[in-house]
Amino acid sequence: MSVGAQRLREDAERLRAGAIAKREDPALVDVAIAADAQRRELSAEVDALRAEKKARSAEVGALLAAKTAADDPKVVELKAASQAIATKLSGLEERLAAAEAALDDALLRIPNPPDLDIPVGGAEANTTIRTWAPKGHPPIGADGSDPATGAAPEHDVVGEQLGIFDLERGAKVAGTAFPAYRGDGAALIRGLINLFLDTHVRENGFTEIWSPILINEASARGTGQIPDKEDQMYVVGRDGFYLAPTAEVPVTNLHRDEILNGAELPIRYAAYTPCFRREAGAAGRETRGILRLHQFDKVEMVSFERPADSAAALEWLTGRAEILLQRLELPYRVLLMATGDMGFVQMRKYDLEVWAAGSKRWLEVSSCSNFGDYQARRMAIRYRAESGAKPELVHTLNGSGLAIPRVLAALLENGAQPDGSVKLPAVLHPYLGGRTHLQPPSRA
Repeated sequence: MSVGAQRLREDAERLRAGAIAKREDPALVDVAIAADAQRRELSAEVDALRAEKKARSAEVGALLAAKTAADDPKVVELKAASQAIATKLSGLEERLAAAEAALDDALLRIPNPPDLDIPVGGAEANTTIRTWAPKGHPPIGADGSDPATGAAPEHDVVGEQLGIFDLERGAKVAGTAFPAYRGDGAALIRGLINLFLDTHVRENGFTEIWSPILINEASARGTGQIPDKEDQMYVVGRDGFYLAPTAEVPVTNLHRDEILNGAELPIRYAAYTPCFRREAGAAGRETRGILRLHQFDKVEMVSFERPADSAAALEWLTGRAEILLQRLELPYRVLLMATGDMGFVQMRKYDLEVWAAGSKRWLEVSSCSNFGDYQARRMAIRYRAESGAKPELVHTLNGSGLAIPRVLAALLENGAQPDGSVKLPAVLHPYLGGRTHLQPPSRA
């Protein structure tokens, strides 16, 4: 269950309002309430019958212990009554199991209500919280042109000139939106991954995780991909696995069905994985080059927090992603996502978007989210505040730190030079053998 039966009964109006704000069906709340009422009614009947059956069995036991013959009419009558109760109980238990399954399914389909201060609406209601640009960069929101060089080329043009994309051969191997990279392109992706992991582990105190990229149904259900995004995941049909759409799924599930030691919180993990998503978008400008892919690389941050600390933890987590963008010298903005654009399982979400000078557009490179206890309830992840204390649900958070393809696209567009080379930010020089520029093949 996600929102929990008790919260369903106590906070139904908030759940309905949250569903409406997220453009989901509020009637699911009423379906769940009806299922919960039926479950409680059946549960009471089952408990009563179990108690009655136990009493009849005790009476039979007492008579037999008193040397009453097994064929004594009283014993026979009690045994017959007990059998009749057992038959009725079996049918009620089946109905109870069905009611519990219906309740669980309904609760899984109710979205996590957004924080009360989240703007209501779709993408048009997203709010810019702050912007950042390197010293000397044109004002954020300008066309991104460099006065010294004119308009910058788009990343797919730069990549082709550098010979670092092999999109046609990638498509030959797997299909469109499955890119292949070569030479400096592959090295740059590896360098970005290492930079992100090094920063998170050495500076931010994350524990690095190398996780499975195949996940089972329970893991997908635990983080909310099922049922919300089931149609967007790749299924390994014969064996019943899914390809991980993000490291959030395997990493958060590491602690499924566990009670954590409160003294060890927060627990923070950083993990690199390839990510797989079926929906890469419609044809057109949005899908040129490497902007929307079925397979892409990403470093993810995952955090398990005490409930009282999760709001501050989200701000801190978002800041870790921002530090990476600042070191990469990429202009960016932070958006507070509106209710209709934030997702099914988030209660609060920030998107980080970088400015790409060639395509003159904002590219999302990170989403940082607080799920409250929504995922933890689905996965039964709890903690004890102190020894002997009653277990409580943790709060889970995650954030992209960062997604690689659009970072790479922005680096190519913002760093493009008149001679065809691409200037690299200083933070990447050690990861590229000290090189300061990417050069076209004829000059490399």
